[in-house]
Amino acid sequence: MKLRDEMPEFTGVAEWVNGSVAKAELAGAPVLVHFWSISCHSCKETLPQLIEWRDQYRDKGLRVISIHMPRSEKDTEVGPVKEAIQQYGLTHPVAIDNNHKIVDAYQNQYVPAYYLFDEEQKLRHYQAGEKGLSMLAKRLSRVMGSEELA
Repeated sequence: MKLRDEMPEFTGVAEWVNGSVAKAELAGAPVLVHFWSISCHSCKETLPQLIEWRDQYRDKGLRVISIHMPRSEKDTEVGPVKEAIQQYGLTHPVAIDNNHKIVDAYQNQYVPAYYLFDEEQKLRHYQAGEKGLSMLAKRLSRVMGSEELA
């Protein structure tokens, strides 16, 4: 995806945890779409930061959607993914994308990966890997209209 591209639909999901989400329901709200995998150590290390942002900006309207992107056949086992969702406190909607339908729509290749959309559902920032979280924090702060850096 390129900056200013429109947010893709969330179709073809194998299973939703914590409620399903349709793109139309997100209109008018900034959205952070987060790709992760149960087999990714870096993904697990960055989850506390994701949860902090989710909680910090909840009252300002931020919606967080996580997409579980399996990287191997073992990653498609739904039970362990659901256990990890509970263990790490992912209380926001999580799509289990075993068929890579959302992964393909986003043209995503990496985990962790973050796609930040503004209220008009246009891509404002993309970040892959854990090393760029400070850049994502700055962009998130800007999109949320907050002066302080997350």
